[in-house]
Amino acid sequence: MYKRILLAYDGSESGQKALLDCQEIAQWGQSDLFLVAVMPSPATFIGAEGGVYDAGAEERDRQQYQGILDEGLRRLAEAGHKANGEVLTGDAVDEIARCAKRTGADLIVVGHRHLEGWAARWWRGSVSKALIEHAPCNVLVVITP
Repeated sequence: MYKRILLAYDGSESGQKALLDCQEIAQWGQSDLFLVAVMPSPATFIGAEGGVYDAGAEERDRQQYQGILDEGLRRLAEAGHKANGEVLTGDAVDEIARCAKRTGADLIVVGHRHLEGWAARWWRGSVSKALIEHAPCNVLVVITP
C-alpha cells in the first residue's frame, strides 16, 4: 500500500481530477499526502542592452502558484485529509522527481489532459510522460478527456 503520496497540482481540470483520485487512494491506505505546485524558473529577458530580470513578475508568479497550492490543500482539508505542501521552482519533471525522492514518496499522482492534434502535442510535450521516465517511484497519471 502507498504510505506517502506526492500530488503535483496545477489547479487545472485534470489536476482537480487527480486531486479527487488522490484523496480516495490516501483514504484507502491512510497515506501521508504532500502537494506541490511547480512554478517555472523566472524568465530573464535579453534585449539589445543585455538581460533584464523582473523581480516583481517573479513575486506575482509565486503568489499565483501559492494560491493554487493553498486551494488544493483547502480541498483536501475539507475532505478530511491532512496534507503538507510546497511551491517548487524549476523544471516540473525534475522538481517533482526530486521532491518525491526527498519526501520518500512511493506514489506520484499527476493529472493529464489529451492534447488535440500533433502540433499541440509536439509543442507542449507531456510532463506526465517525461515524469514516468524520471520518477523514483510509481506514477499514477489521471487522464481527463
